[in-house]
Amino acid sequence: MTDASIQTPQPGQEPRRKSSLMTLDARTKRRNASEARFRYYGMAAVGAGVLFLVVLLTAILSNGVGAFQQTFMTVEVYLDPAKLDKKGARNIDDIKKVSTFGYTPLIQQAVFDEIEANGIETPLAKRKDMKALISASAAAQVRDYVIANPSQIGERVSFQVLSSSRVDGYLKGRVTRESVARDKNIKAVHLDLVDELKDAGIVVKKFNMSFITGSDASESRAEQAGMGVSILGSFFMTLVVLAMALPIGVAASIYLEEFAPQNRWTDLIEVNISNLAAVPSIVFGILGLAVFIQFAHLPQSAPLVGGLVLTLMTLPTIIISTRASLKSVPPSIRDAALGIGASKMQAVFHHVLPLAMPGILTGTIIGLAQALGETAPLLLIGMVGYIATNYPSGIGSGFMDPNSAMPAQIYEWAKRADPAYYERAWGGIIILLVFLLTMNIIAIILRRRFERRW
Repeated sequence: MTDASIQTPQPGQEPRRKSSLMTLDARTKRRNASEARFRYYGMAAVGAGVLFLVVLLTAILSNGVGAFQQTFMTVEVYLDPAKLDKKGARNIDDIKKVSTFGYTPLIQQAVFDEIEANGIETPLAKRKDMKALISASAAAQVRDYVIANPSQIGERVSFQVLSSSRVDGYLKGRVTRESVARDKNIKAVHLDLVDELKDAGIVVKKFNMSFITGSDASESRAEQAGMGVSILGSFFMTLVVLAMALPIGVAASIYLEEFAPQNRWTDLIEVNISNLAAVPSIVFGILGLAVFIQFAHLPQSAPLVGGLVLTLMTLPTIIISTRASLKSVPPSIRDAALGIGASKMQAVFHHVLPLAMPGILTGTIIGLAQALGETAPLLLIGMVGYIATNYPSGIGSGFMDPNSAMPAQIYEWAKRADPAYYERAWGGIIILLVFLLTMNIIAIILRRRFERRW
């Protein structure tokens, strides 16, 4: 009996060397080296992505955090009856006739009195020289107080008013003595005075809540501008998108995936939905301008029109993600439901749709987040050229009255000349990113909440 597994070398052949499985040959070494290089390439790609993300977030935070702080000045304003109520009757109609121009000299005099009371020496010897230190919004603030409290006329009232954008920029390092040499609004001697007022506690820099809750302002009042009204405009647009895109998108997806016959017509619809998802967003803006404004005569710059335009843009994304979620449900679920006597509709709505709900909600929220950050469609329906200075008076006006949106507001601020608006544009980006991050967190929570295993 012989062992057939033992091979004897033929005459003229060298005997084979015995090798172990633990010994790496040249081919295995090359393969392992290739795998190691690929792993390093992947690690380098991830590292580069994280590096770019850190650089981006650092740039956004370093440029935008300053927008959440603002410089204020505390002054005691003498509400002179000779200027605010010349008749002395305390008639509110007569008091309202005094414009902000009548209040400006009183505030300038109050700043001048504070300088003298604190013994601050300055070559600025006139009351009008204080104009460069005070925001143009201060007069409106004092006027609103007097109209609400006419009995305070003739008294000295303490106000905390906004400083000018140049003073705010100086304390934030944005304005220097070299740069004010070419500035007609403020001089270096004003900056010296600001240093003295800061040491005296009259000028302070603190958190600015009005940047989050306030409204937009004109070019000359950058220190007063806020995101509040545009946040509300984005909220109303999101409601329109949610109310229109979710039911239409889900219904269309259910029909195409579960009920529609497979023919050329449905193939054509599917191809066009996929193509619409890749269409540039500004094309939807042109469509919205032609259909909703020029044809339907809906109000320009209204959140309702913006929401309808963003609905058109978001529908393909929701339909595609919903169909993918429906496809991920195993066919055995449908077969089991039909096998026990359920109708087609019952199988879909009682079994398939609940199992696909996590993916549907995730796709919907991602679509809403995409719509929330869009600017190009809003350019063509006028939401960029409108300065949103007032809150809507009700729900109906919130949808129909002209307003702006967060990305449109950021775009508008970025193109203005005052550097303070550039800082506010970065701050607006921070608020927008917080909204987008919140929506993505909600998508994750909902997916985990409704996720079912089979």
